[in-house]
Amino acid sequence: MDSEIRQLAASLGRVLQSLGWKVTAAESCTGGAVAAAITSVAGASAWFEGSVVSYADRIKRDFLSVDQKDLEELGAVSESVVRQMAVGVFNRLDANLAVAVSGIAGPDGGTEEKPVGTVWIAWAHGEGQEPVTVDARCMHFSGSRAEIQTQTVVAALQGLLDIAESHRTN
Repeated sequence: MDSEIRQLAASLGRVLQSLGWKVTAAESCTGGAVAAAITSVAGASAWFEGSVVSYADRIKRDFLSVDQKDLEELGAVSESVVRQMAVGVFNRLDANLAVAVSGIAGPDGGTEEKPVGTVWIAWAHGEGQEPVTVDARCMHFSGSRAEIQTQTVVAALQGLLDIAESHRTN
């Protein structure tokens, strides 16, 4: 595992523990790599609830409550779907912070509209019964399948860390 990923995951753990928060993930194109990065940190069980690898659209729909119409009309690699994935895993696994990723890691599957390397990432956060806030970004990564997946994990973890740090009181 990349040292940058290890450092991000460890930093995330420290901040989440200071907040008393838990994190969860819904992953498609990364196939569990975000969860693997998080669980590589000793003591992650104190701040990591779990992860859903929702590679198939059926899992996105049935387990994460993603709208079938959005999957059909917009595709799994879309802002709407990744936002729903983040909220779905946030609610399903009872966390304060969640990340969802869906993208085209290649080498096949890209289109002119959504080329290989197109990845949507969404972060959901909230406390208790507060409304969930969801932020989403479309990223365009390049390189091999493994490189695109690694860049996605880095971006997902960095986004989680940024949100967690913004909730710290100094």
